Amino acid sequence: MPVKYIIVPYKIPSRPNDPVSYYPRLKASGEVDQRDIANRIATISTVSQADMMGAIEGMLQTIPQFLAEGNIVRLGEFGSFHLSVQAEGSPAPKMVNASRIKRSRLRFRPGKLVRKMLQDIEYIKTDA
Repeated sequence: MPVKYIIVPYKIPSRPNDPVSYYPRLKASGEVDQRDIANRIATISTVSQADMMGAIEGMLQTIPQFLAEGNIVRLGEFGSFHLSVQAEGSPAPKMVNASRIKRSRLRFRPGKLVRKMLQDIEYIKTDA
């Protein structure tokens, strides 16, 4: 199923004399929640929807715990999650401490399965 996009104008605020450029912007087809995922998996496997809901809930609780412990969470060919930080630099190593860290970020690195899916996406223009 193709991914839909719309066309949006964009003008760079710091360059008021430049002409407007137009870009494609993806338009979501809808939203999917844990129940939808559990139902889909239940239809293609021998696992019940209720068991899948439990497994998904377990993942949602444990993945943040592993990340908070400083682990990289690898989900096979799907990809991996890890934390990174945004911090202020220091002129000397002795001045570097945890107070320099301004915020944490969650990063995702796609695995083979997701990279292949990204290469094979078909896009279709739609009206707003």
